[in-house]
Amino acid sequence: MRRKIILFAVLGIAVFIFTSKALSGTEKKGKDDLYRQVELFSDTLAIIQTDYVDETKPKDLIYGALKGMVSSLDPHSQFMDPDTYNELKVDTEGKFGGLGIEITVKDGLLTVVTPIEDTPAWKAGIKSNDRIVKIENELTRDMTLIEAVKKMRGKPGEAVNLTILRESEKKLLEFKIIRGIIKVKDIKEARILEDGIGYIRLIEFTENTPADMNTALENLTKNNMNALILDLRYNPGGLLDVAVKVTERFVEKGKLIVSTKGRKESQNLEFIAQYPRPIIDLPMVVLVNEGSASGSEIVAGALQDYKRAIIVGIKSFGKGSVQTILPLSDGSAIRLTTSKYYTPLGREIHGKGVMPDVVVEEGKIELADKENVLKGKPQDVFEEIEKKDKEAKEDKSQEYKSDNQLMRAVDILKAIKIYKAENKTDAKKETK
Repeated sequence: MRRKIILFAVLGIAVFIFTSKALSGTEKKGKDDLYRQVELFSDTLAIIQTDYVDETKPKDLIYGALKGMVSSLDPHSQFMDPDTYNELKVDTEGKFGGLGIEITVKDGLLTVVTPIEDTPAWKAGIKSNDRIVKIENELTRDMTLIEAVKKMRGKPGEAVNLTILRESEKKLLEFKIIRGIIKVKDIKEARILEDGIGYIRLIEFTENTPADMNTALENLTKNNMNALILDLRYNPGGLLDVAVKVTERFVEKGKLIVSTKGRKESQNLEFIAQYPRPIIDLPMVVLVNEGSASGSEIVAGALQDYKRAIIVGIKSFGKGSVQTILPLSDGSAIRLTTSKYYTPLGREIHGKGVMPDVVVEEGKIELADKENVLKGKPQDVFEEIEKKDKEAKEDKSQEYKSDNQLMRAVDILKAIKIYKAENKTDAKKETK
């Protein structure tokens, strides 16, 4: 009986042995040590099968061991059983019932990277770096990322209860959030703010982003754009190749945008700008904050290294590792960290983030309220209300002026334009 159990255990982890042999590339001594450890594993499995108080299924034991093994590597690596892996594949369709938050594990705690704008979590007041302590009254201490996501997603219209630790306020906060259909629109806003300064709010890098970015830039150029603010605040990232395509719109063709480095030669990649007609002479500011992660940090880091844009805001999140999904033979899969991102000058993003050139804390500029007293006769009240409603609609286009970071970006671009104009005037005088 024991021989049969050991044989089953060895067969059960054959895929693991094969994968380890293929990926490790160690010398014979290392392989021999691996085989000894596998024997230890099979002995333990056999003892549990024969001596544990309750009957256990070998598959459940092996899955449990794989989950523990992979999760011990880092917070982003994970073993997924077939059901979890299938859910992950469904999630890539980009439409689901959920709360609208990007999460990670930071300092061993389930942490909000950023709430996605206009989603239930955003409207409820969830913030970047909030620690999720409980989901539906269940502690998240030993919960994996995918398990947490699974608990928060579900039927739209149903409530999810979260207990949040907000360290900045030293408070435990309770949130009851109603799930909604999460549809992510990559470009939230694209318009001219003032004095020819264009503004693009990019909230995620999706397959449609490069085409949408081209359209936005073309429209702003037609409206006499002479400077640009690219707002990447609360942008959690998205597709790596799309972040590269956004960056290459603003750097010379042939320039390195980002590199990845891992243990294997095949994981060491360089992404080079290929766009044929980049915009390289337009003054730029990129806005980032603690909710800017991954793809956002690739864009900001590259433009900062080439001094192509001034980075304004506060330090970004610091999520710069690459996860690869490796399917296994029984329909399960491993999500494994295989490399890390580096900026063109070799700066590591993971755990460090991108530090702005100009640090500006978040805050609102309080605008003076207009007097809300109706004047004239009571019979004129409707005309006055219509007049005030019209003024309110006109004022809405000026709401950006209450955004402290955005207004600093506007001021910086105005200063750059003045400086360039004066230099041109001085150059003309010298030629005369």
